[in-house]
Amino acid sequence: MTGHGEPPEGPPENPPGGEDEYRSLVFDESFVRAAQLQEFSAQERMGEHARAVRSLPGRGTRRRSRAAIALVLLITLAFATAVYMGFRNPYPTPVGRHAEPLRTTVVPLAPRGPVPGGTSDALLGDGPAAAFRTGAAGINLPSARRTENFSDSQVTIALSTVKDYLVASSLDPDVITGGVVRPVGRLLDPDQTSQFEASVNSPADDGAHSATGWLVRFDPADVELADPDIRVKGTLAYAEAGSDTLEVVSDHTFTYALRHAGPGPHRADDASLFTVRRVLHFLLDREDLRLHRLEVRSAYVQAGPQSCSAETAGGLRPLLAGERTDTRGPDGTDPYATGPPAAALCGTLAVSPPPPGPPQGPEAARSPRSRP
Repeated sequence: MTGHGEPPEGPPENPPGGEDEYRSLVFDESFVRAAQLQEFSAQERMGEHARAVRSLPGRGTRRRSRAAIALVLLITLAFATAVYMGFRNPYPTPVGRHAEPLRTTVVPLAPRGPVPGGTSDALLGDGPAAAFRTGAAGINLPSARRTENFSDSQVTIALSTVKDYLVASSLDPDVITGGVVRPVGRLLDPDQTSQFEASVNSPADDGAHSATGWLVRFDPADVELADPDIRVKGTLAYAEAGSDTLEVVSDHTFTYALRHAGPGPHRADDASLFTVRRVLHFLLDREDLRLHRLEVRSAYVQAGPQSCSAETAGGLRPLLAGERTDTRGPDGTDPYATGPPAAALCGTLAVSPPPPGPPQGPEAARSPRSRP
């Protein structure tokens, strides 16, 4: 084997790695000028990504700003709507209505002869009141059905309020013989409070300030209840008196067993019956339904046995067992007199005899009747 040979053109003048390796490279003048160093300015050295002045927002930024403004406006509008609805009543505001004064008519019923007496059980069990129910059970509520502007629950509230008034004003012993008036007054519309207080404190037979138009009242110095069980029979009816008012009409007959008041023992057969028929018209608006109160628009009362000359404005004046009416009729009325007119009405108490045999139900007994 032989070593490396010489190239055909002979050995190189300068061997690799010598000082003359780059001697053959020649740089012309244009190359040299182009290779001169060039110093960049400060702005050029910073480049495009480090500008001293902030650039204007682009299209995407403007869109985001508009969306934020729209969101703020929407939130403001929703808040304003919520505040407006909070102050605005969603239900129609009822028209302001003031209760009118009560109009009262009280008619005494005079007996034709002496007032029958006996035990309370016999009188109540054999007479026309035998089929009556006792106490509040005799004030039955009719089936409550909705009207055009009132629901069935609102009708029920109206009827229940009227029943509470009838119980307080006709069946409460403290009201009947005790002179208490609060159970009745608290159920009245405030517009009628002053008239009610004037009627019970300073009664007058003028058709507007008769205490017996508001409630049943006996003078406790004269009479007392011989039997605490008061017999009742009657009806309740209702109808709309306007889009915001319900009218309820009650027609009930109350039968009381009475006797002379006084200390000491009483005879068992000294009781007698006293009958009061009350026809009352009530009005109740939506505020009354909410506050459990009512307006008594009119009261027509027939009560006996009494004398025609009895002063009934402050309280009823019963004739008790064995008593007769006086021969004097009602007080005369002078049409030329000034001032409030006085009512001068009187009727004759005519009670039908009891039906033969035991009563079969509420329709088997007739209620007391009056003949003017």
